[in-house]
Amino acid sequence: MVAALAQDDVDGALRLGLLDSDACDDCSDDCRGGLIDARDARLRALQARERYRARDARLQRRVQERAALRNAAPVAATPDRPAVATAPALPAAAAAALARAKAKAAERHKP
Repeated sequence: MVAALAQDDVDGALRLGLLDSDACDDCSDDCRGGLIDARDARLRALQARERYRARDARLQRRVQERAALRNAAPVAATPDRPAVATAPALPAAAAAALARAKAKAAERHKP
């Protein structure tokens, strides 16, 4: 594994068991430290890739849920299921102010 890592052959080191390896007892401290550092770096990279994939899947699911909500057809009323009341387009105070303004404008334009 150390030779593969020295040649920058991470795939070869992985095939030789880098992820499961605790450095051998015959190696020097530098060799053991390098092997452990390489293993830990690869494990962190694999964990980051899994987090990225989970995030991507979560974002895709949200996009699909929003699209489904946008494209959902309104449910028609049936005798056994009444129509769902929708919220007014304007808040009550704004609707009242608009009604007063319309009435005032209609008063001005009377012959």
